[in-house]
Amino acid sequence: MKLSEFNFDLPDELIAQYPLDERTDSRLLCLNGKSGELQDRIFKSLPELLNPGDLLVFNNTRVIPARLFGQKSTGGKIEVLVERVLHEHAFLAQIRASKSPKEGAVLHIGTDKGDGFQVRMMTRQGDLFHLELCDALKSSEQTVFTLLEQYGHMPLPPYVERADEKSDLQRYQTVYAKEKGAVAAPTAGLHFDEALLDTINTMGIDTAWVTLHVGAGTFQPVRVDNVLDHKMHSEYVDVSAETVAKVKHTHAQGGRVIAVGTTAMRSLESASTFGDKQDEIQEYHADTDIFIYPGYQFKTVDAMVTNFHLPESTLIMLISAFAGMEHVKKAYQHAITKKYRFFSYGDAMFITAKKTAHIKR
Repeated sequence: MKLSEFNFDLPDELIAQYPLDERTDSRLLCLNGKSGELQDRIFKSLPELLNPGDLLVFNNTRVIPARLFGQKSTGGKIEVLVERVLHEHAFLAQIRASKSPKEGAVLHIGTDKGDGFQVRMMTRQGDLFHLELCDALKSSEQTVFTLLEQYGHMPLPPYVERADEKSDLQRYQTVYAKEKGAVAAPTAGLHFDEALLDTINTMGIDTAWVTLHVGAGTFQPVRVDNVLDHKMHSEYVDVSAETVAKVKHTHAQGGRVIAVGTTAMRSLESASTFGDKQDEIQEYHADTDIFIYPGYQFKTVDAMVTNFHLPESTLIMLISAFAGMEHVKKAYQHAITKKYRFFSYGDAMFITAKKTAHIKR
């Protein structure tokens, strides 16, 4: 399976640089994975596509202000992107600098006004740097999270070609964000507002929650020609007993499990793949590096809400597995022709599976 099979030409002007004024005003392209039928809608019409007894599963991770700026002791400027908070005094990060800091180096993180805090580079973990707060901070009440709130910037994706603004603190965040830890938003959820969620709840449609802390690795390109040679980055997933019970009840009653976003999809399918009972969803509280590409047999998810994804990305491979490569190619060409807005601040899709999940119900 060649990487080039997942490529497409996207005009730059279709890459959304800002969100729309209202979350639910985004467009919604509906794709029937069985027939390939397409339908153009507006996101606020999503309830018309749902049935009583369906279950919507959301990722409740919260984006942290993970981009930091500072300098080395030599004066050289650095940019730090937190990848994962290890505990209250340490984190893993990517560092952009003219020369990578060595073990033991002290880095100053702060603003142009000279305030800030210091971290020490402890060791390398592959492409990432293990950084710890210096001793004076460890004895204070400051933590990685409190310092990020003071000095961090929202980590907008690389294709949003502008600096973060005050409005991004709210708009690059779902309205139901709760668990701190993501450095990229679960963007399918950005289209929901409180009013839409209230409407859905009055329709006899249940909701459940998973947590997957999206890492910066989600933007890393696939660098191999053969897709099967790609190694996925790991992200932490939490699928609770309550969510598992709701999934099983929904299927037992003939309802659909609908993943809101690829992160919710990967969470549910991880919990259905890596447990002790094959192909049966179970509680899951661990890292996952699940890689879903065409040929994958879905075990739990029947439909999904998702944004439009980058060419040759693992995310377009996932939806190609879910709805069929040819159907996805036609849908994306339709979206380009109709000038849908792409990527994180862009429009959305509602996709039903090409094949019912084969788990016993």
